[in-house]
Amino acid sequence: MNNLFSTFDPSTQILSMNWMSIILPIIMIPSSYWIIQSRINKLWNLIILNLHKEFKLLMGKSNTGMTLMMISLFTTILATNFMGLFPYIFTTSSHLCFTLTLALPLWISFMIYGWFNKTIHMLSHLVPQGTPAALMSFMVCIETVSNCIRPGTLAIRLTANMIAGHLLLTLLGNTGPLMNTSMVSILIITQIMLLILESAVAIIQSYVFAVLSTLYFSEI
Repeated sequence: MNNLFSTFDPSTQILSMNWMSIILPIIMIPSSYWIIQSRINKLWNLIILNLHKEFKLLMGKSNTGMTLMMISLFTTILATNFMGLFPYIFTTSSHLCFTLTLALPLWISFMIYGWFNKTIHMLSHLVPQGTPAALMSFMVCIETVSNCIRPGTLAIRLTANMIAGHLLLTLLGNTGPLMNTSMVSILIITQIMLLILESAVAIIQSYVFAVLSTLYFSEI
């Protein structure tokens, strides 16, 4: 079991600077080297434009500048998730040191801004509309706890989803030498399907993290 979970350590024996995978996509594919936009750049610009429209709809017209930060957050998580699919590269988004570093400062800044500038609005959010008078004190406790665990749920959701898929790929890969020749082809097909699923999970989890952060900000 120790050898199995050692794949999620922040370093491996092959590459000692696995945390560099966070900025590798930015270093390897800078857009300034393209004289004419490639199809990948055009596709990425289209994705960013659609994300900007969606985040602006969630935040409102008065907070359009925040969409840039949320798009940057989406891009960072997406890049780290995809870099973790390559061999011998540590998946930084599967470590709480990385995910909590993104979620906790965002949540603290939202709370500080809300409680200092819109105190009455923040207090009204603790009691949902239509709550009976007898349950108001109980609902305040529930809403307070739900607000406090938001950064933890954001970080653990991303970490758990990235660990689960990589752990399944590792378990199936370790059973390869013990299988018959006829079963290896089935194992390879299964691994390819799981890799495609992991690529989809990498996109979905980065989108979910950015959208939930946007929704938390829109409440303020």
